[in-house]
Amino acid sequence: MIYIELFLAFLQIGAFSFGGGYAAMPLIQAQVIDKYGWLTVSDFTDLITISQMTPGPIAINSATFVGNQIAGIPGALVATLGCILPSCIFVTALAWLYSKYRNLIMLQGILESLRPAVVAMIAAAGITILLPAFFLNSQIQLKSFQIRPVLYFLVSLILLRKWKLNPIIVMVLCGLIEVLWCLFCQ
Repeated sequence: MIYIELFLAFLQIGAFSFGGGYAAMPLIQAQVIDKYGWLTVSDFTDLITISQMTPGPIAINSATFVGNQIAGIPGALVATLGCILPSCIFVTALAWLYSKYRNLIMLQGILESLRPAVVAMIAAAGITILLPAFFLNSQIQLKSFQIRPVLYFLVSLILLRKWKLNPIIVMVLCGLIEVLWCLFCQ
């Protein structure tokens, strides 16, 4: 039964996560936290972090991670298959349709209308990840506010946007700064 649930959950994620990994995050959250309760919000944040650090798309990495957590290697395989199957079918069909009808004005209008929706999904996912990073136990209260993660966020944003620093370097810097903080300031 768990294999069917994993397959169907990630089949839905794979089928409806248009716009890439960040757009898939609200869908992943809805399945693995809200619907099935396989992960907590804190675990979900860790999942996204691990998915970012490993090569490959976030949705597929998430499927593999969650499947492995819930049902071991067979679960990882089933969840990953559920996640990639819709893409294989959709991309094959869309490639054929797009090559045949790419000059239609209606198709261009549909693609333009999807862009704001994808941006909204990415923003929603960002907020979902940002709040637990800034507040202890995901409780949005002044007493649970953490200043160090906010500083890491702001410095990282500046390094990434203004100086176009490599994201890997930014992640390593933040990790090193936290290690130094733990060693010398606690």
